[in-house]
Amino acid sequence: MKIIRTLSVDWQAFYFNSEQYNMGVLKSKLNVRNDTAKANRQEMLELINQLEKNMEESRFQGKEHHIARARKRKKLLARERIELVLDEDSPFLELLPLAGLKGKGFGAGGTSVSGIGLVQGKLCVVSSNVGTRKGGSVDYATMAKALRINDIISENQLPSLNLVESGGANLPDQARCFNIGGRSFRDITNRSKKGLTTISVVFGNATAGGAYVPGMSDYAIFQKQSAKVFLAGPPLVKMATNEVATDEELGGAEMHSRISGVSDYLAEDEYDGIRIARDIMRHVKVTKPHFVPAQNIDEPLFSQEEILSVVPANPKLSFDIRELIMRIVDGSEFSEFKPEYGNTIVTGWTKIHGYPVGIIGNNGVIFSESANKGAQFIQLCNKNDIPILFMQNTTGYMVGKAYEEGGIIKNGAKLINAVSNSEVPHLTLMVGNSYGAGNYGMNGRSYKPRFLFTYPNAKIGVMGGEQLAGVMEIVQRASGRSKGEDYDEEKGAAIKAMLIADAESKASAWYSTSELWDDGVIDPRQTRNYLGFSLAIVYNQPIKGTTEYGVWRH
Repeated sequence: MKIIRTLSVDWQAFYFNSEQYNMGVLKSKLNVRNDTAKANRQEMLELINQLEKNMEESRFQGKEHHIARARKRKKLLARERIELVLDEDSPFLELLPLAGLKGKGFGAGGTSVSGIGLVQGKLCVVSSNVGTRKGGSVDYATMAKALRINDIISENQLPSLNLVESGGANLPDQARCFNIGGRSFRDITNRSKKGLTTISVVFGNATAGGAYVPGMSDYAIFQKQSAKVFLAGPPLVKMATNEVATDEELGGAEMHSRISGVSDYLAEDEYDGIRIARDIMRHVKVTKPHFVPAQNIDEPLFSQEEILSVVPANPKLSFDIRELIMRIVDGSEFSEFKPEYGNTIVTGWTKIHGYPVGIIGNNGVIFSESANKGAQFIQLCNKNDIPILFMQNTTGYMVGKAYEEGGIIKNGAKLINAVSNSEVPHLTLMVGNSYGAGNYGMNGRSYKPRFLFTYPNAKIGVMGGEQLAGVMEIVQRASGRSKGEDYDEEKGAAIKAMLIADAESKASAWYSTSELWDDGVIDPRQTRNYLGFSLAIVYNQPIKGTTEYGVWRH
């Protein structure tokens, strides 16, 4: 055996003097107790207060007399059903709770509650119709929410459990709901083909197209004397065929359990239906976790409360994304990649709740060097089968003559190419600005991240309101000059103010979450928990990257 000769070096200093060499532990450069930080914290708390108000609206389960009538009939409410079907003390990652917040439909969350939790120790998507709100009828936002939930089920290879009580499509919305409603039934049977189980428990109405939800599920459980599942109710049957029949005769639980065979199990009451669903889940085959973290996980060295002082409530103000990273990752450890190059994008590897993850975060506008660095980092994460977290805070790619000559389009396209063709799971967190193609290069909604969450201060759009209004003013002035007309300053100022107000309104986190551009607006102090649970979900199946990309220019 060859012995390596001993050198006269200080081995102890080499291995343990990590502070001198900054061996991966991030250090804060901010004073979170100064006046600026305190003022920012107060502004963020005001935004969180608005978030809580919006969340309270989403938890609305119907008017008092509707709830009283449900209680009289010994019915549980939607969220109570979810609580009973989940394992005791299971976390519940509620998704899209503010869908439809700013729309003309039924309000925040629509008439369904959906999320991911543990049933018999298995990760499972649970969705519950809010039967006491508009009779559980489905408006456009609720249907769009259901389709996004279907995507989450398929992408993450999860079983699903539907707690059904719905009056079907809201008639004024039927034209918009018709085609996407059909897709939801296709999704159920496609998942069944792939081995992803769907269980439906019907507690009340499941009429017209809604009858196909239990009809296409792998398992259907109907509650005795309560479930009513039919394509057409008594009035429509009378009109169509002149046949007279009762609800029970057409679609009662006992008829479907004993005669039609649509129902697989006849439940005595709601509790029995939930018990049967949980019993079925014991036997449902699911993928074994691809990775289980170690038991001992180091918490961040900095308080998550400090995030409210670190991240500006006003996204026009800049901050170092590392200050956020160090408050959400294990032990505040971050192995940064290319720290001296392309410094408006920060890249590196870390762990969150024990799960390995690569992070790409913005420190402002994206230059060519930053885009190249990000593309290379995505390749490395794919080569090593590591999921990627994108932390968005950018006004987009740098513009101007010098940057166009320097190939900003070519290099920006390279980053978008890498994002588009990457095959490891992506998570996205909106923490500030998200404008223009920067949204695309940083894995916005259209690039299909597994999960996307937003801070209440975030802004998203093609460009900022002031920039949009300024561009329109330049165009209008040029148009006037070409026609030999004077520019109306007073009218122009009014139009400019209107454009800014409209753009700012539609750039807000409340508008974007209403339009389902994210999976939820979150309290920044809960970031670590949301990301940790999301990573547990994506690590529930094997992760395999790619080495193949589209053509990009060098």
